[in-house]
Amino acid sequence: MRNLVHATLTLALVQGSALLAQETSFQAVTTQLEALLETHVSEDAVGGISAGVVFGDSVVWAKGFGWANRETQEPADDSTVYRVGSISKSVTATMMMVLVQDGLLDVDDQVARYLPAITELPGYPTEDPLTFRDLATHTGGLVREPTMRGAADGPMDRWEEKILASIPLTPVTTDPGTQYSYSNIGYGIMGLAVSRAAGQPFMVLVTERFFRPLGMTTAGFRPAPNLERHLAAGYSVSRDGTIDGETPAREHGGRGYKVPNGAVYANVYDLAKFIGAIVGVRDYLTEANLDEMLRIQTPESEQNGYGLGFNIVIDEAGNRIAGHGGSVAGYNASMQFDPDAQIGVVLMRNYGRGRTNLGRVARETVIALREARVGR
Repeated sequence: MRNLVHATLTLALVQGSALLAQETSFQAVTTQLEALLETHVSEDAVGGISAGVVFGDSVVWAKGFGWANRETQEPADDSTVYRVGSISKSVTATMMMVLVQDGLLDVDDQVARYLPAITELPGYPTEDPLTFRDLATHTGGLVREPTMRGAADGPMDRWEEKILASIPLTPVTTDPGTQYSYSNIGYGIMGLAVSRAAGQPFMVLVTERFFRPLGMTTAGFRPAPNLERHLAAGYSVSRDGTIDGETPAREHGGRGYKVPNGAVYANVYDLAKFIGAIVGVRDYLTEANLDEMLRIQTPESEQNGYGLGFNIVIDEAGNRIAGHGGSVAGYNASMQFDPDAQIGVVLMRNYGRGRTNLGRVARETVIALREARVGR
């Protein structure tokens, strides 16, 4: 297990008499986070959590707590790989923006231009056809899941078939752009359309144009054979406390259509590099495209909403926190960051129903780190 030394980065941030105070503040935040996670994981007594603090795209503190595998008592550490669930949606939206930057599509293009089958959605709005923006912001009016039995079951290699079969059984219930309505199948459809626009299979596209350029060496849609020893075993926990490791293990083989919206694997360092790309310290997307992604585009509120693939919260002082959470059988994750201060927190867990609210703890830690960094 590596517990990274943060002093080098801290030294680069400030000079003179403010240094000691800032480093002490940083240590106070990470010490508090460490104590909280250690206590919660111990009390849960199921599996483990891996956590990381990110400045720019550098992990300045990282640690694992508990077990990556409760049967073998393999400890969780900063290199442990987890399924990240719906953080995959952020990956898919970012891949879409890479194609926008390449000139292969526009966020306001009709999806039917690349995936004509989308017009088979029951209630498809022919007078206001669905665009990539509608799907990327969850304002397309699609239901959360298709009504097709078995849509979320089956091998990963047949996910496109499941999408196409699900479309006629996925109603559109509200007019596009009028309401935020979270839709897993909407992101599945969008991922397939992005793939068609690029002329490449989705998983190949993301691997070649996203994971590799960003140096996300353990990220993928399947754990590479040489990385399987780092993969955390997942555990579902029922209300009565029963622990199920079989369902999460089975789902490594596939969850039907749920690839663009929930199939990514990663570790702390991979998500740190992703954060670095989105906050602009990596030369990946233009500033204009990043601003577009991190702009609230849902109609309900100007302070709390969804952009292109990210949840966004803006406080009264104008400070933003963006990010996404994820939950699949046996795994939970949260990636939260301040795009202006370029500070992020990653939390990943290999069991459900844990005491730690990953999203809330990650956001609160980002706020505390931001305040420590500016010396408040």
